Amino acid sequence: MALALITVGSVGNLGSDPPLAVLGLASVFLYVLPALVFLLPITLVAAELASGWPGGVFNWVEQGISPPMGLLAIWCQFAQTFFFYPALLAYVADTLAYAIDPHLAGNGVYTAAIIIVLFWGGVLVASRGVPFVAGLAAGGTMLGTLIPAAIIVALGAVYLLHGNHSDAPMTAHQLLPPWHGLASIVLIISSFFTYAGIEVNAVHVNDLRNPAREYPRAIFVAMALVLAILIFPTLAISWVVPAHQISFTSGVMQAFDRLLTHFGVRFALPLIAIALAAGAVAGMLTWLDGPSEGLRRIGRERGFLPPYFQKVNGHGIELRILTTQGAVITLIALLYAFIPSVSHAYWIFVTMATQVYLIMYLLMFIAAMRLRRTQPDRARSYRAPALSLLCVLGIASSVAALVFGFIPPAQFGQSNQLTYAVLILAGILVIGIVPPLLMHWFHKPAWKATGDTSASQP
Repeated sequence: MALALITVGSVGNLGSDPPLAVLGLASVFLYVLPALVFLLPITLVAAELASGWPGGVFNWVEQGISPPMGLLAIWCQFAQTFFFYPALLAYVADTLAYAIDPHLAGNGVYTAAIIIVLFWGGVLVASRGVPFVAGLAAGGTMLGTLIPAAIIVALGAVYLLHGNHSDAPMTAHQLLPPWHGLASIVLIISSFFTYAGIEVNAVHVNDLRNPAREYPRAIFVAMALVLAILIFPTLAISWVVPAHQISFTSGVMQAFDRLLTHFGVRFALPLIAIALAAGAVAGMLTWLDGPSEGLRRIGRERGFLPPYFQKVNGHGIELRILTTQGAVITLIALLYAFIPSVSHAYWIFVTMATQVYLIMYLLMFIAAMRLRRTQPDRARSYRAPALSLLCVLGIASSVAALVFGFIPPAQFGQSNQLTYAVLILAGILVIGIVPPLLMHWFHKPAWKATGDTSASQP
């Protein structure tokens, strides 16, 4: 149960609910399908890799494919955060607007300012060290995710039980997404990204008494809990907010606004907004150190990073990498001030983050199949059942998600499809592909560090 709850905590985020809430009951299908063809293969395959090859995704892909591909994999795990943090903090900005002035929701300049302030505030907090961050993150997850999820579902259920009409039809005919071309189903990308990052918990497989028996049980319990946390709040949003009015960034608060107003307790809306924002920021804090530390460690051990970026502060935090990352995220955040719709900008950045992360998953699945074939006798405390089938399923679903990611969703209206595809491709190349190529080409053996890399930093 402990492993199941850790897994739930790593992917539960109410901010991912509004994009799928526009589909009403069909959102259930779009949560369950990726869980079966993407989440399940990732968790089981990553567990085998973690139990046989410690060191994370770089070591898995390096051993299974090659060192350059290992670098690409670890970079993609880090680089997706360039898009993930602005998207997550845009949701926070629109959520906080309901505690300040609801008219600010959707304002690009306000959103950009909040993203910049909160990210740099997160860097300041993270610089205090992992134990300090862990304490804040645990409380934020409970306060800002689990409790609000329970409240919105309870209010929505009572709303319907009182005889109120649901804005989204709840009949069997709505179980599948309506087909109006590929653009009508690309919202599935949002649910794929919801499950991204689940592989980091595979490192705990060796902590189980009987991994072969207990790990699958933990994963299936976690999947059930994650689906419940995602599905029911998404449905609650669709019950009270018409699909054409749902904002990708403030949809959760739109639903709370209507429900609390209906029950005469709208005075609690600012408290809900602050709690949700705290939960999302807590989620960011849990991510802030991990990917950047993984990149720093590999850059140090293999000489991919100049010595300047290998230093850590007195608390062991790679502050120089985080501040460089912050400079890039600040530039990306400023785009919110120039893109006409904050909701559209949010979707674009979520898609870019997903696409970059999917590259890592493709490499992971390929490496797993090759390692099972080339190192069959390697000691593993857990062996995934039907690993080849799981990998083929994971590769096929990842490729499908990559393809769909270049198609604008139907909610974008008459957007130019070519312009949208070029924009997404440019983001993938500039952030996800070109940097690791440059790091590999220009790395120097002299950059390999030994001993303590801590240094006093301002």
